[in-house]
Amino acid sequence: MIEIRQINLLDLIPANLQHDEQVRAAAEAINQELLRVTQLASQTAILHHVDSLDERWVDELAYQFHVDFYDPDLPLSQRRQLVQNSLAWHKRKGTPSAVKELIATVFGSGDVQEWYEYGGEPYHFKVVTSDPSATGERAKEFVAAIQSVKNTRSWLDSIEITTEGIMQMYFGNVLQMGEFMTVEQVV
Repeated sequence: MIEIRQINLLDLIPANLQHDEQVRAAAEAINQELLRVTQLASQTAILHHVDSLDERWVDELAYQFHVDFYDPDLPLSQRRQLVQNSLAWHKRKGTPSAVKELIATVFGSGDVQEWYEYGGEPYHFKVVTSDPSATGERAKEFVAAIQSVKNTRSWLDSIEITTEGIMQMYFGNVLQMGEFMTVEQVV
Protein backbone atom coordinates (compact mmCIF):
# COMPACT_ATOMS: atom_id res chain seq x y z
CA MET A 1 0.00 0.00 0.00
CA ILE A 2 1.30 3.46 -0.83
CA GLU A 3 1.57 5.97 2.00
CA ILE A 4 0.06 9.30 0.93
CA ARG A 5 2.90 11.24 2.56
CA GLN A 6 5.42 9.46 0.32
CA ILE A 7 3.77 10.29 -3.00
CA ASN A 8 5.64 12.81 -5.12
CA LEU A 9 3.73 14.66 -7.83
CA LEU A 10 6.76 14.43 -10.15
CA ASP A 11 6.36 10.64 -10.18
CA LEU A 12 2.80 11.00 -11.46
CA ILE A 13 3.64 13.24 -14.43
CA PRO A 14 3.86 11.44 -17.81
CA ALA A 15 7.40 10.73 -19.01
CA ASN A 16 7.16 13.09 -21.99
CA LEU A 17 6.40 16.07 -19.64
CA GLN A 18 8.99 15.27 -16.97
CA HIS A 19 11.76 16.89 -19.05
CA ASP A 20 9.93 20.23 -19.38
CA GLU A 21 11.40 22.66 -16.81
CA GLN A 22 8.20 24.66 -16.35
CA VAL A 23 6.12 21.50 -15.71
CA ARG A 24 8.75 20.21 -13.24
CA ALA A 25 8.82 23.57 -11.39
CA ALA A 26 5.03 23.69 -11.21
CA ALA A 27 4.88 20.07 -10.01
CA GLU A 28 7.44 20.72 -7.26
CA ALA A 29 5.60 23.84 -6.07
CA ILE A 30 2.26 22.03 -6.03
CA ASN A 31 3.87 19.00 -4.38
CA GLN A 32 5.08 21.10 -1.42
CA GLU A 33 1.59 22.49 -0.88
CA LEU A 34 0.03 19.04 -1.15
CA LEU A 35 2.43 17.77 1.54
CA ARG A 36 1.40 20.64 3.86
CA VAL A 37 -2.28 19.89 3.31
CA THR A 38 -1.66 16.19 3.91
CA GLN A 39 0.05 16.97 7.22
CA LEU A 40 -2.86 19.18 8.30
CA ALA A 41 -5.49 16.63 7.26
CA SER A 42 -4.93 14.52 10.37
CA GLN A 43 -5.94 17.51 12.52
CA THR A 44 -9.29 17.92 10.78
CA ALA A 45 -10.71 14.71 12.23
CA ILE A 46 -11.81 16.58 15.33
CA LEU A 47 -14.60 14.18 16.25
CA HIS A 48 -12.08 11.39 16.81
CA HIS A 49 -10.22 13.60 19.29
CA VAL A 50 -13.25 14.78 21.25
CA ASP A 51 -11.80 13.29 24.45
CA SER A 52 -8.96 15.80 24.37
CA LEU A 53 -11.02 18.89 23.46
CA ASP A 54 -11.88 21.57 25.97
CA GLU A 55 -15.45 22.46 26.96
CA ARG A 56 -15.88 25.26 24.43
CA TRP A 57 -15.15 22.98 21.46
CA VAL A 58 -17.32 20.17 22.82
CA ASP A 59 -20.23 22.64 23.09
CA GLU A 60 -19.59 23.87 19.54
CA LEU A 61 -19.58 20.32 18.17
CA ALA A 62 -22.81 19.57 20.02
CA TYR A 63 -24.44 22.54 18.31
CA GLN A 64 -23.02 21.57 14.92
CA PHE A 65 -24.14 17.92 15.15
CA HIS A 66 -27.59 18.77 16.60
CA VAL A 67 -27.02 16.55 19.62
CA ASP A 68 -30.35 15.49 21.10
CA PHE A 69 -30.76 16.25 24.76
CA TYR A 70 -27.50 18.17 25.12
CA ASP A 71 -27.23 20.12 28.33
CA PRO A 72 -24.18 22.35 28.96
CA ASP A 73 -24.64 21.74 32.70
CA LEU A 74 -23.88 18.02 32.34
CA PRO A 75 -20.40 16.85 33.33
CA LEU A 76 -17.82 17.24 30.56
CA SER A 77 -17.31 13.48 30.22
CA GLN A 78 -21.04 12.95 29.54
CA ARG A 79 -21.15 15.83 27.06
CA ARG A 80 -18.16 14.37 25.22
CA GLN A 81 -19.88 11.00 25.06
CA LEU A 82 -23.10 12.58 23.75
CA VAL A 83 -21.18 14.38 20.99
CA GLN A 84 -19.18 11.27 20.11
CA ASN A 85 -22.31 9.11 19.79
CA SER A 86 -24.58 11.70 18.16
CA LEU A 87 -23.95 10.70 14.53
CA ALA A 88 -24.58 7.02 15.24
CA TRP A 89 -27.72 7.89 17.22
CA HIS A 90 -29.08 10.04 14.41
CA LYS A 91 -28.74 7.04 12.10
CA ARG A 92 -30.66 4.84 14.55
CA LYS A 93 -33.03 7.43 15.93
CA GLY A 94 -36.37 5.91 16.85
CA THR A 95 -34.98 2.50 17.79
CA PRO A 96 -35.01 0.99 21.28
CA SER A 97 -31.23 0.69 21.23
CA ALA A 98 -30.83 4.45 20.68
CA VAL A 99 -33.14 5.15 23.63
CA LYS A 100 -31.24 2.66 25.78
CA GLU A 101 -27.84 4.13 24.90
CA LEU A 102 -28.96 7.69 25.58
CA ILE A 103 -30.37 6.69 28.97
CA ALA A 104 -27.16 4.84 29.82
CA THR A 105 -25.03 7.83 28.78
CA VAL A 106 -26.96 10.51 30.65
CA PHE A 107 -28.44 8.61 33.60
CA GLY A 108 -26.02 5.73 34.10
CA SER A 109 -28.23 2.74 33.41
CA GLY A 110 -31.51 1.77 31.85
CA ASP A 111 -33.29 -0.72 29.67
CA VAL A 112 -36.17 -0.44 27.23
CA GLN A 113 -38.95 -3.03 27.28
CA GLU A 114 -41.24 -3.22 24.29
CA TRP A 115 -44.98 -3.72 24.72
CA TYR A 116 -44.88 -7.43 23.86
CA GLU A 117 -42.28 -8.09 26.58
CA TYR A 118 -44.54 -6.93 29.43
CA GLY A 119 -48.03 -7.35 27.98
CA GLY A 120 -48.71 -3.73 27.04
CA GLU A 121 -50.52 -2.26 24.07
CA PRO A 122 -48.89 -2.17 20.62
CA TYR A 123 -46.50 0.76 20.01
CA HIS A 124 -45.99 1.27 23.73
CA PHE A 125 -42.85 0.74 25.77
CA LYS A 126 -41.52 1.28 29.25
CA VAL A 127 -38.12 2.15 30.62
CA VAL A 128 -36.55 0.32 33.55
CA THR A 129 -33.69 2.08 35.32
CA SER A 130 -31.86 1.84 38.60
CA ASP A 131 -31.11 5.57 38.70
CA PRO A 132 -33.08 7.12 41.58
CA SER A 133 -32.66 10.60 40.09
CA ALA A 134 -35.18 9.70 37.37
CA THR A 135 -37.84 10.88 39.82
CA GLY A 136 -38.23 14.25 41.45
CA GLU A 137 -36.28 17.11 39.96
CA ARG A 138 -34.73 15.17 37.08
CA ALA A 139 -37.95 13.38 36.07
CA LYS A 140 -38.79 15.96 33.40
CA GLU A 141 -35.21 15.78 32.15
CA PHE A 142 -35.42 11.99 31.97
CA VAL A 143 -38.68 12.06 29.99
CA ALA A 144 -37.31 14.78 27.67
CA ALA A 145 -34.25 12.62 26.94
CA ILE A 146 -36.47 9.68 26.03
CA GLN A 147 -38.78 11.84 23.89
CA SER A 148 -35.80 13.22 21.94
CA VAL A 149 -34.73 9.83 20.56
CA LYS A 150 -37.80 7.59 20.68
CA ASN A 151 -39.89 6.68 17.66
CA THR A 152 -42.62 9.28 17.08
CA ARG A 153 -45.39 6.69 16.95
CA SER A 154 -44.26 4.99 20.18
CA TRP A 155 -45.69 5.89 23.57
CA LEU A 156 -43.91 5.77 26.89
CA ASP A 157 -46.10 3.85 29.35
CA SER A 158 -44.00 4.12 32.46
CA ILE A 159 -40.60 4.51 34.00
CA GLU A 160 -39.81 1.79 36.51
CA ILE A 161 -37.08 2.47 39.02
CA THR A 162 -35.49 -0.61 40.49
CA THR A 163 -33.26 -0.72 43.52
CA GLU A 164 -31.07 -3.45 44.81
CA GLY A 165 -29.99 -3.92 48.37
CA ILE A 166 -28.82 -6.50 50.80
CA MET A 167 -31.09 -7.13 53.73
CA GLN A 168 -31.76 -9.89 56.16
CA MET A 169 -35.05 -11.58 55.64
CA TYR A 170 -36.68 -14.06 57.97
CA PHE A 171 -39.44 -16.42 57.02
CA GLY A 172 -41.71 -18.34 59.34
CA ASN A 173 -44.28 -21.06 58.82
CA VAL A 174 -47.04 -22.52 60.93
CA LEU A 175 -48.92 -25.63 60.07
CA GLN A 176 -52.01 -26.70 61.91
CA MET A 177 -53.86 -29.86 61.14
CA GLY A 178 -56.96 -31.10 62.83
CA GLU A 179 -59.94 -29.64 64.57
CA PHE A 180 -60.25 -26.26 66.09
CA MET A 181 -59.24 -26.39 69.70
CA THR A 182 -59.83 -23.87 72.49
CA VAL A 183 -57.57 -23.89 75.50
CA GLU A 184 -58.60 -21.95 78.56
CA GLN A 185 -56.86 -21.44 81.80
CA VAL A 186 -59.07 -22.17 84.80
CA VAL A 187 -58.17 -20.65 88.13
